[in-house]
Amino acid sequence: MNEESNVPKEQTAFQKINKHIGTAVNGLEVSILVFCVAALGILLIANVFARTFFQSIYFAEEVSKFLVMLTTFTGVSYGVRKARHIRMGAFLDAMPPKMEKIFIIIISLISAIVMGIMTWASYEYLMNAMSKGHMTPALRVPKWTFYVIIPVGFGLACIQYIRTIIKNLTEKDPWQSPDQQSEYEDEDIGGAQS
Repeated sequence: MNEESNVPKEQTAFQKINKHIGTAVNGLEVSILVFCVAALGILLIANVFARTFFQSIYFAEEVSKFLVMLTTFTGVSYGVRKARHIRMGAFLDAMPPKMEKIFIIIISLISAIVMGIMTWASYEYLMNAMSKGHMTPALRVPKWTFYVIIPVGFGLACIQYIRTIIKNLTEKDPWQSPDQQSEYEDEDIGGAQS
């Protein structure tokens, strides 16, 4: 084996920053997703049990809506980071790697801009909801607290697309996302094996 392949490649400043941002965002996303899914499951099971034997938990619907929103908008960023968003995989797989890389950068740039616009629009929506001062019926908390995750989720997705651009500019091979290198996904469809 070649000795040069055993020596770790020195990372550039962009690669180090990208890696540290990725680690921090990954920890935040995974923690939120695990907490939300677990809390939602426990709450819904407890509410079914309470409704069957006693009385329904009065705040279960509001908290469930909040947890679903939290999961959805955190999942947007997580999906981008793991390259599980909608993409034209067959189209990109048919291209030579250099052209694929260019298309991924262009698509990521456009997606980052869209996510940035959505972040700003959802922030404006949040500010509007805060000015109204509406309260939730069961918990009597300001409704805007449920909407905080929307600009955060879009903002995190924007960061992930920017990280994808940085990854493609600093690496030799094309990357679909900061964590997923571009490669043809071969799936077994079934039938006779040759």
